[in-house]
Amino acid sequence: MLRRSVQALRQRRAPILYASAAATAVTTYYIFTAQTANADTQENEVGFRKLPQRWDPPTRAQMLKALQTGKRPESGSITRIRPEDDASDEFDLLVVGGGATGAGVAVDAATRGLKVALIERDDFSAGTSSKSTKLVHGGVRYLQKAVFELDYEQYKLVREALHERRVFLHTAPYLSHALPIMLPLYKYWQVPYYYAGCKMYDLLAGSQNMETSYLMSRGKALEAFPMLKSDGLVGAVVYYDGQHNDSRMNVALVMTAVLHGAVAANHVSLTALRKSADGKIIGGRVKDELTGKEWEVKAKGVINATGPFTDAILQMDAASAPGASPQAAAELKPIVSPSSGVHITLPNYYSPRNMGLLDPSTSDGRVLFCLPWQGNTIAGTTDSPSTVDREPLPKEEDIRWILEEVRRYLSPDIKVRRGDVLSAWSGLRPLVRDPAAKSTEGLVRNHMINVSDSGLVTIAGGKWTTYRAMAEETVDRAVQTFGLGDKAGPCVTEKVRLVGSDSWNKNMFIGLVQRYGLETEVAKHLSDNYGDRAYAVCELAEPTGLTWPIYGRRLAPAYPFIEAEIRYAVKNEYAQTATDFLARRCRLAFLNAQAALEALPLVVSVMGDELGWNAARRKHEIERTANFLVSMGLFSAPDQVKALGVSKLIAGAGSAGGITQRIWNAVTGADARQTAQAAKGQESRALFSSEELGALRRGFDQHSTRTSSGTTSISLPALHEVVHSLPSYSAVRDSDITRALEETAFQNGFSLKGLSPVGAGQREDKGETKAVGLSYEDFLDVVASVKEVSLTPDSVSAGHTHRRRIPVERSGGGV
Repeated sequence: MLRRSVQALRQRRAPILYASAAATAVTTYYIFTAQTANADTQENEVGFRKLPQRWDPPTRAQMLKALQTGKRPESGSITRIRPEDDASDEFDLLVVGGGATGAGVAVDAATRGLKVALIERDDFSAGTSSKSTKLVHGGVRYLQKAVFELDYEQYKLVREALHERRVFLHTAPYLSHALPIMLPLYKYWQVPYYYAGCKMYDLLAGSQNMETSYLMSRGKALEAFPMLKSDGLVGAVVYYDGQHNDSRMNVALVMTAVLHGAVAANHVSLTALRKSADGKIIGGRVKDELTGKEWEVKAKGVINATGPFTDAILQMDAASAPGASPQAAAELKPIVSPSSGVHITLPNYYSPRNMGLLDPSTSDGRVLFCLPWQGNTIAGTTDSPSTVDREPLPKEEDIRWILEEVRRYLSPDIKVRRGDVLSAWSGLRPLVRDPAAKSTEGLVRNHMINVSDSGLVTIAGGKWTTYRAMAEETVDRAVQTFGLGDKAGPCVTEKVRLVGSDSWNKNMFIGLVQRYGLETEVAKHLSDNYGDRAYAVCELAEPTGLTWPIYGRRLAPAYPFIEAEIRYAVKNEYAQTATDFLARRCRLAFLNAQAALEALPLVVSVMGDELGWNAARRKHEIERTANFLVSMGLFSAPDQVKALGVSKLIAGAGSAGGITQRIWNAVTGADARQTAQAAKGQESRALFSSEELGALRRGFDQHSTRTSSGTTSISLPALHEVVHSLPSYSAVRDSDITRALEETAFQNGFSLKGLSPVGAGQREDKGETKAVGLSYEDFLDVVASVKEVSLTPDSVSAGHTHRRRIPVERSGGGV
């Protein structure tokens, strides 16, 4: 018996040892990856205990002079180039395009010791680079395709992106962070399917993984996000990707390139390419878009990094080739096929706290992200063919589609309202094609580098996550093409941290609170968006005149942006227009377009004082920015400014509160008559009192009609008549009722097309009378929507609370 027991134990020992070894390996892997994920934080633990070194970058005027003379400004560049190159009036590289790719190329080339010039027609990151989903991701969808289609190219894309994700978070620690993303699952088979996929994602990342993915029970998922649809929910899978502030990242890249000796200028366009007698590019002719001045820039090579506008530069190159026909540009095969991706900004309760949400299968087979970002929620994206526009407009149908998909994953008792959309924008993502390919197999989903006969190096495609690797590959190609190997060092950008990273760590905001008396929210915002440069921002802050906070006057009450950021953006980040600041230096236009419009007069006032604008320029800035905000989903912005008057906005810019109040009056359409009307009929925010409900029931019964099936409905004209007959709704306009109808139709899932605009609300259908109006339940929902959004606190006078209408479309503070 004893002998058999010993033999059995020996037989079982091997599996036990194998299991123990596997468990040990998994545990070791987890600990190692956890230590790797925290390494960057540990490196800078002493960051906030010491003040960063002061650095004043060259001014834009110095940059323009450097572009004209070919000599770099004396700004204490930390990367040296050969003295003979510094004395020359020729650049090694002229980079056209100041988005993520162009700025990345400038950083890579400058840190190799090359003499680099970077120009951007608009503002840095004014195009696609500021209109992304704000994710730094490896590509879960690419992994799915790699597995199911056995596509090795997709597998390589994922591996590269996961590596670059880690480098990204290391080089820009204050602008990026790990973000857990939840996939709610409603079928049991999805649990092992998505969990296995996320685990494979972790394994591919290896030692560069952020955190390991994990399963979440149904109860924990609802605890993390109570608004989630609970019906049919079986659990969730949570995986990790990165998130960043895209345009602030872009600006940091530009400033890092400048720190390493690059010459960079925004609002400077390329108007022509300079070529030698044999047709090789030797520079370009450029134009300052703010003054109209033009001059030539000499360069050994030119890099085209203009994103969706790539083909325009290629056409310029083709048209200027020796012996080119007039049709040369038109005959050129395009490289870029632009696709529009629309995103919307919603209030923060549309996503879990500190966690993103991914719907892996929308109604049309795409995916939908809802991500917490800068205190709000970003939802998107769409994917549809588009034309190339400088400021593409988000389509209403795309906004509605996103809202409809958002509604699908939320609890049915949550109203998803059009009025909750705070901003909306369209970003043009490039799908690139190799012009040398003879079939559609030349379509490339990642990126491609092309060198034309003239020597123009073009980099197109790609995504934010892999910008650094794309830049490295592009500079390698440029060094080879232009014969710069004797002066260019190796690529070092995996180790180069961006401006603001050296003395930063996650606790730095505490030092800002203690040193400057800032609100904690403001200090955290400055730390997370400027890194150790936040101290330089605070040095430009003026006292608030309050007991607390001592410094840091906000631009908008609900957001942590302060006046000092305007001065810093002008002095240190080349902000030249109000749009530069509101959209790309601070992100107010992306977070809340209406709040950006309300802050606009103050921004123009401060920037005007810093840059010496006259009254005509200030007027132009207000009108220009209002037009830009249309592309951010605030379609009424120009009308609001026109209604108030630009001169009044400029004159009252010193009093932010007064301006905000006057804009609010313009927004709501309130005047003395309407305010008096609202005061006559005080309405509570309770849904309905018993008296109101009785009056509504009587009004509906009086105007409704009955069908042969016994149902009753009310026509649209009768609805208007009933609402206007109630004393407490006398200030409601027909347009408010119409918008409330649209909102209710969207929420309740019925179409307005079948409703009768006139008549008794009936139609004959095969001898039967059918209702084409609103049922009593829908009628109450419409009136409730009108009531819910018709009032807001205005002011307290003589013990009375006066209330003013809020148009339906503004009911959630949205656009």
